[in-house]
Amino acid sequence: MTRTTPANGPTNAPANGPAAAPAKALDAEEVVAAFRAAGFGPFTGVPCSYLGPVISCLESRHPDDYLIAANEGEAVAIAAGARLAGRRPVVILQNSGLGNAVNPLTSLCHTLRLPVLLLVTWRGEPGTPDEPQHELMGRITPGLLSAMDIRNELLPDTGELLAERLRAAAAHMDATGLPFAFVVPKGAVAPLPRPPRQPSGDGSALLRSEAIGHVMRLVGDRALVVATTGKTARELERDQDRPGNLYVVGSMGCASSVALGVALHAPSRQVVVLDGDGAALMRLEAMATIGRTAPPNLLHVVFDNGAYESTGGQPTGSAHVDFAAVATACGYRHAADVTTAEGLAQALSRQPAGDGPSLLRVHVAPYSDPGLGRPALPPPASAARFSAEATA
Repeated sequence: MTRTTPANGPTNAPANGPAAAPAKALDAEEVVAAFRAAGFGPFTGVPCSYLGPVISCLESRHPDDYLIAANEGEAVAIAAGARLAGRRPVVILQNSGLGNAVNPLTSLCHTLRLPVLLLVTWRGEPGTPDEPQHELMGRITPGLLSAMDIRNELLPDTGELLAERLRAAAAHMDATGLPFAFVVPKGAVAPLPRPPRQPSGDGSALLRSEAIGHVMRLVGDRALVVATTGKTARELERDQDRPGNLYVVGSMGCASSVALGVALHAPSRQVVVLDGDGAALMRLEAMATIGRTAPPNLLHVVFDNGAYESTGGQPTGSAHVDFAAVATACGYRHAADVTTAEGLAQALSRQPAGDGPSLLRVHVAPYSDPGLGRPALPPPASAARFSAEATA
């Protein structure tokens, strides 16, 4: 991968070793202005902290030009529709979600020749420290884009070069009918100053860590617990670590399906999935399968703070979704919304283990300890320990 695109097709990234780091960080407003001046927009996608400042700028200055998507594949399809309507759409996504976008990029955009512009962040860039779930995708991101015939290059590091490369991207898309991608390394966009975050509201809302503690005490030591990626899993490990916990890292939205697989094949154990609103929305189809298969030993808890907290607090859109009604429509035997510890205890008492599947949406404050660490247990060790407990 280079900072300029060769004349004949996709850029091939080196198989090993990092690309050159950005010489300097671009200002988010400068990035948005350059894209809009080049005729690109609207923007849609799923947040990543690397592009958090760009999203914040769009939300504050051009809210009608930014659409929150539940997953990356949906964002590509929305962008394809915008292209059909005469626009030059941009899809924002973290490379860890690039897998969600492979099908619409290859079977929709490529087949119908609907070129969309991608801003793909580069987590797990070789030579750059990152989390284990980003290692493989970080290594293959440029090659995966090239394999899909998506010409790709690093996001330029000056406004002048960005304007030039946007013109080149537009020309390439018009000539080929194929997507084009800018890969965004860490630090390519300057962060926005943020005041220290405090719990929102009047203090009456549960913190997610508090709600996790209440759930764990109520379900007991025998329950097998699957925690979704991000701060939910990190808080569970910090406060309630035990062999019956599985800390899912990456694979956002898949925790409930993992829990379903466990519940169906470990029917003598209660299985609890600790989910998040953004994760639940990303793979909402999982609820349809849970309702259809109806494992009586599955409890699905959705902690809803209305935000993608791990990437900077961008809204998820969960305020417009009635998770309990969705669960009921999908075939869950019980579903409820709760906001307090007392309500949580009462709801669980009305949904006894073995009478599921059940869903609890627990409204929590959009806040976590700023000193919250990463999971200490390596993911393979977490999986092996959990499997031994589940099969004991």
